[in-house]
Amino acid sequence: MKILDVAEFYAESGGGVKTYIEQKLASVPALGHEMVVVAPGARDDESELSGGRLIRVKSPRLPFDRRYRRFASPDAVRSVLARERPDVLECSSPWSAASVCAEWTDASAQSLVLHQDPIAVYPETLLSPHLGEDRMHRIFGWHWRRTRQLTGRFDVTVVASRWYARRLRRFGADNTRVIPLGIDRDRFARAPRDATLRRELLQRCGFGEDAALLVAVGRHHPEKRIGTLIDAVERLNRSRSAGLVLFGDGPLRRWVERRAARVGGVHVAGLVRDRDWLARALASADASVHGSSAETFGLAVAEAVSAGLPVITPADGAAADLVHPRFSATYPAGDAAACAGAAAELLDRRSGIEPDAVRRFATGRIQTAESHFHALLTCYQGVLSAKAQPVTA
Repeated sequence: MKILDVAEFYAESGGGVKTYIEQKLASVPALGHEMVVVAPGARDDESELSGGRLIRVKSPRLPFDRRYRRFASPDAVRSVLARERPDVLECSSPWSAASVCAEWTDASAQSLVLHQDPIAVYPETLLSPHLGEDRMHRIFGWHWRRTRQLTGRFDVTVVASRWYARRLRRFGADNTRVIPLGIDRDRFARAPRDATLRRELLQRCGFGEDAALLVAVGRHHPEKRIGTLIDAVERLNRSRSAGLVLFGDGPLRRWVERRAARVGGVHVAGLVRDRDWLARALASADASVHGSSAETFGLAVAEAVSAGLPVITPADGAAADLVHPRFSATYPAGDAAACAGAAAELLDRRSGIEPDAVRRFATGRIQTAESHFHALLTCYQGVLSAKAQPVTA
C-alpha cells in the first residue's frame, strides 16, 4: 500500500504528534509499505525522513503558537494528492485539510485520524470551571455536529484511546476504531534508576536527597494545566519535602518559569532531546504527576509507566486509561488541592510499589510503536478488502 497522511499538526519542535509522525515514517516502510506525510511548512519542499517522505506545503504560522502552521491553500493540498495518488489517504486534522481529504475520492480508502480534541483542549480547560460542562458542550454543539458529519464522510475514524472513542460516540460520531498509540517501550523499561541523577535533579529543586522527586513531561500549553501541578507541589511542601521537575517547552514557557520561581521547589528543565537521558530521569524519580485531561492518548504517562513510575493523573481523560489503581492516584482535573492530596497518598504507599511490577503492567497495557502500526495497517487492509467486495442485491 501507499499511504499518505495529511498531518496539519506536525512541526519540528512539536510534541506527541511529532513523535508519532516520525515513528510512522520509520515503521510503515519497515513493514513493506510506502509512507508519505504532507505537512505545513515555511516553504514548499520535499525530503527523505526516517524511511519515508515528508512533503512540505508553504503555509502561515498559527498566531497563538508560532511553532505550528495551518494549511491556507486547499488547492496546494489537492495538487499533492493528485501527484502522489495514495491507496490510503489519512487525514490527521479536523480543520481545513479534513474537508479536502473527505472530498478526495481517488484513494481506495479514506481514514480520519483524530489526535486532538479541540473542545477538551480549549473550552473545556478554560471555560468549564466557570460555565459547567453541560452548558459548555451546548455552546459548542456546532463543533460536535461538524465532527459527526465529518467522521461520516470517511471510511474509518481512528482514535488512540477508549476515552476519546466514548466521548465521540456520546456526541453521535460512532464510526470509530480504537488503535492505541505505541511508544519505544523498551527504551523506558530498561532505563536504570540513577541515584546521582536523582540527587542532581532534587538539588535543582532546592532539596536534598531525602525529599520526594516528582517529574512531569509535557508541552507548556494551557491544556497541560502545568499551573495546577506547580500549585499542587506548593501545597504538598507544607507537609513534606517534594521537588518537581518539569520537562518540556511551549508558548507558556516564560509564564511557567515565573510561576515556578515564585513557588519554589520546582525546576523547569526545558525540552530534552536525549531520549535515553529522559528515560533515566523518569526511572530515577519517585512518581510522575500529570495535569492534562484533554489528551487523546497520553504519551508522557505511557512512558512514565513503562519506566516503572507510579502516576498521579486526572480521573478524566485518556491518561486514566493507561494506569492501574495499584500504581496510581487520581484527582479532578484542575484541582490543585486534590492533586496535592493524591500525590501525598501515592507517596505514602510508594515503598510498597515495585517498579518491576509497574513495568510488567505496562507490558500488558501499553504497546510498542511497531505493534501500533501493524494494527493500523491491518485495519486499513480490512477496509480495502471490504470495499473491494461486490455489493450483492
